[in-house]
Amino acid sequence: MDIEVIQIRSLTKRNALTLTFLGMLGLFLGLGMFLSSSGLFAPGMLCFALGAISAVLGIFKLIEPEISVELNQEGLFYHHRRGSLFIGWDNVQRFDIPKGVDGIDMIELPFIGIKLKQINPVLDVIPGRLATGLLTEQRPLLMSAVTLDENLEELESYMNSEFTPLVVNEERYRGVLAMFGHRCEMLSKNLGYHIYIPVDCLDRTSDEFIGLLRSYLLQVRQVRD
Repeated sequence: MDIEVIQIRSLTKRNALTLTFLGMLGLFLGLGMFLSSSGLFAPGMLCFALGAISAVLGIFKLIEPEISVELNQEGLFYHHRRGSLFIGWDNVQRFDIPKGVDGIDMIELPFIGIKLKQINPVLDVIPGRLATGLLTEQRPLLMSAVTLDENLEELESYMNSEFTPLVVNEERYRGVLAMFGHRCEMLSKNLGYHIYIPVDCLDRTSDEFIGLLRSYLLQVRQVRD
């Protein structure tokens, strides 16, 4: 029996065309004010600046993938503008909402965390462009991990090893794949998960998505059994 494929559409794409249109309109209006009169320089500059911001935001929204997460019988696909990542259900140990520290309080981080059984299957398929993009986007997570652990020596040790080759289960990785692997292992040690999906690419709350993942995985296991 086949299980229904579920596709999650990113909320970040909402109003993409509107923002782009308003941004371009603001740019042309601002430029028109510059050229028409020196007395309109200040409002023209404001209009041009707001238009540029709106246009950039709109364009970034437009290039985001229409489908951000896809669940099928084999596993989970995470679609990013830099590429796609596949995680098989057999390689998922657990998933939940990771927590960080804010002063003395524990807070939920705006990500869905996935703990892997083995990191090799991910490193074997992740595109280099996607690994590079995630390394940049996950800097706040790295800081959260350091704050939680309060061990600057470990951070220094990680930073020193980030550019070294990585050997996992007798497989050797170099370059950006090694860097991504080191990052995943460091985050797993300190926050409990290897892979992190930002909640702003989902069409529902974190709790609702976790509930969906758990019910879907249960269906997969029932079909396989």
